[in-house]
Amino acid sequence: MPFPRSLREFQTQFATDDACRNYLARCRWPDGFICPRCGHRKAYVIGSPQLWQCAGCRHQTSVTAGTILHRTKTALTVWFWAAYLMTTDKRGLSALLLQRQPGLGNYETAWMMLHKFRRAMVNVSREPLRGQVEVDDTWIGGTQAGLRGSRQLKGRKAALALTAVEKRGKASGRVRMEVIPDFKAVTLLAFLKKHVAPGATVYTDGLKSFSGLEAAGYRHIARIQPSPGDLRKGAKSVVPLADRAIGNLQQWLIGTYHGVSKDQLQVYLDEFVFRHNRRKQPMAAFQTLLGLGTAKAPTPYLQIRGGADIPTP
Repeated sequence: MPFPRSLREFQTQFATDDACRNYLARCRWPDGFICPRCGHRKAYVIGSPQLWQCAGCRHQTSVTAGTILHRTKTALTVWFWAAYLMTTDKRGLSALLLQRQPGLGNYETAWMMLHKFRRAMVNVSREPLRGQVEVDDTWIGGTQAGLRGSRQLKGRKAALALTAVEKRGKASGRVRMEVIPDFKAVTLLAFLKKHVAPGATVYTDGLKSFSGLEAAGYRHIARIQPSPGDLRKGAKSVVPLADRAIGNLQQWLIGTYHGVSKDQLQVYLDEFVFRHNRRKQPMAAFQTLLGLGTAKAPTPYLQIRGGADIPTP
């Protein structure tokens, strides 16, 4: 289906739950219906809401079964509205705004919908970053007054995160971000092995914990980063693309959400990365979000509420 060029076109194209359900069916069975039980390729649409009944074994299934939309009591048009706004507005979408826009009854419903989408944004088989990659760390939530470096880990008032950005000339390519527990070399190396392909050229500041990258199969270029004061006066960063991504992240978290909890921070980083990596392809972002959603098992409410499904750094 052609991607809506405006909100009016979107509302026309997905005006009813049936229109949304038919779209999900095409996402789930792009080559035609396939019975999840017997593999038969013919089915009859029955009931309301619609169910697909296999003509072979008579097994009944729905387009939302086993997905993040499984047994949802919220209209599919609202789910589509949320997906569209999350992927087309670079500022993202807060739960308060989602509650107001379609007139949801309570804030909790909007909050839960957005968190279900965030958990469907990461493709576990995605390709690692390649070529030239800038890597830098940052504190999210502000530094602690009077404490420097790893001493800020005491008390954990702020969260520590790593950012990796592909260099494409002077422009940024794909991005990866992850909450980490400390500055230790083993922690930084684990991040690189997970997100950056061997053989890549990695640019970092002079942090000593990055010193083992050459032995791990990376070409490492380390440079001394100017002090924060010199950077504010116009000195050039040694990792400018990573610093730009971190700055955009910080502004987005404050501007859209006014800060987030440490328990849920990783999924907000995932959302930022998802939108950044698809910023020039809104159709791909919308279709990827719903496509991933149709293959993502639902996360129980209690796990989302406490962030129990998010690995502890």
